[in-house]
Amino acid sequence: MKRRSTQTGRPEPAIAPAGSGSDGGLPAAASGTGGGPADGGPDDLALVARAQAGELEAFETLVSRYENRVYSLALRILRHEQDAEDITQQTFMNALEHLEGFRRESAFSTWLFRIATYAALKIIRKRKGLDWVSLEAETERTLDDEPAPHPEFIADWRHSPQALVQRRETLRVIEGALDELDEKHRLVFLLRDVEGLSVRETAQALGLSEVNVKVRLLRARLRLRETLTRVFGDPAHRLAPHAHEEAE
Repeated sequence: MKRRSTQTGRPEPAIAPAGSGSDGGLPAAASGTGGGPADGGPDDLALVARAQAGELEAFETLVSRYENRVYSLALRILRHEQDAEDITQQTFMNALEHLEGFRRESAFSTWLFRIATYAALKIIRKRKGLDWVSLEAETERTLDDEPAPHPEFIADWRHSPQALVQRRETLRVIEGALDELDEKHRLVFLLRDVEGLSVRETAQALGLSEVNVKVRLLRARLRLRETLTRVFGDPAHRLAPHAHEEAE
């Protein structure tokens, strides 16, 4: 597998701001789950079967199909280009080494993102000087019982999300808002709303229950939306905190 330099132009998918998608005014997924051949070639499972039979070209097709998405995911988790490059190469090397163990119980892309997420989290823990733990322990399998964040800043946006998404400053604000999320909520948001995995695939990738994914996704979306509303909201149309509850 040839390693590509970040200087040669790996595309990093833009994230639409909250309110630009069709999912209740929340961010739209950047791409599909990758289960089908977007490049018009054989589907993933057919390529996996051929690669398992020893056809290296089939695996190279899978690399070409997913390397930019793996790199983008790693970059968003790690915020460091060289580390993301290393994780991308490590992910496909690990996938090739353990390809015989892929049982097709999930999509190949889900399995691949799980490998990449696990490798990226190991780097984060190493940065923090923490001991190694499993992916399940890192993402905490138990259901979160903390209350959902209550919005303190509620206002109409000064401009439409469609207009804001065209501005470079908007993407910087969104990236900053993502960085403010804690790891367990940011990972769920990245896999579900940025990479476009389904709730089930996100749960499989992180070793969580689907209910836990939904809870964390809701919290991530609420936190992101309030952060963005503080930047893009129109103070002239701001509602006082809890005013909607008092009116009930």
